[in-house]
Amino acid sequence: MSVLIIIPARFASTRYPGKPLVELRGVSGVGKSLIRRSWDAAMSVSGVARVVVATDDDRIRSAAQDFGAEVVMTSEACANGTERCSDALRRLDQPYDIIVNLQGDAPLTPYWFVEDLVGAMKKNPTAGVATPVLRCDQDALAGFLEDRKHGRVSATTAVFDVNHRALYFSKEVIPFTGRDLKPGEQVPVFHHVGVYAYRPQALAEYQTWPAGALETWEGLEQLRFMENGRPVLCVEVDGKGRAFWELNNPSDVQRIEQKLAEMGIE
Repeated sequence: MSVLIIIPARFASTRYPGKPLVELRGVSGVGKSLIRRSWDAAMSVSGVARVVVATDDDRIRSAAQDFGAEVVMTSEACANGTERCSDALRRLDQPYDIIVNLQGDAPLTPYWFVEDLVGAMKKNPTAGVATPVLRCDQDALAGFLEDRKHGRVSATTAVFDVNHRALYFSKEVIPFTGRDLKPGEQVPVFHHVGVYAYRPQALAEYQTWPAGALETWEGLEQLRFMENGRPVLCVEVDGKGRAFWELNNPSDVQRIEQKLAEMGIE
């Protein structure tokens, strides 16, 4: 099966304008833009036929081409990354079996998250869309709760059924955790990793649906699938001790740079 990775990137982010071009310093203090680090993450994934950056902004196009990325210019009307991936796919010169949306704000995404996601799609031929989830440890949960306490959104969380079909995604911390863990009890909160895999038909359908109430309130694009009765497969991934953090707010820059230094990443 042919796999395409698309990195959707827009300059006019509501919470963090210009985010793709923000520089993040590695272990030696050398800065690389967020879009460059996202590209590097995509290029480390095995079994991929092609990687492209999808944007509607000339500044991002120029920066991406400067470090050798292939860029697809998309419509300014794209409201989110899934719409941008759908638009980019239509503009490319060949079809693909699986399309991966590697959000351009998660430079710490390990390559095996994407490989496990693609593997799950191959094992589940009826799945139209899938996304990784990572069980939180107590430190991650404490960080999420602290951010919400101060009115910040640091992560999206997910709940799913016994067949790993999503029940809901939220920028609130779900499920509610109002007590201490019992001995041997695992944290019940799963961090939704901002990566998606789609079949071409699922992407084509997405473009035909208007944004629903839940998508609009939460600001989460994957809810459009669920609001239209399409299941979303949650693929549990193993962090293997690797830190994972998304760049959602300016305050996340320091956190990510600290993690880059701890992992010895330039």
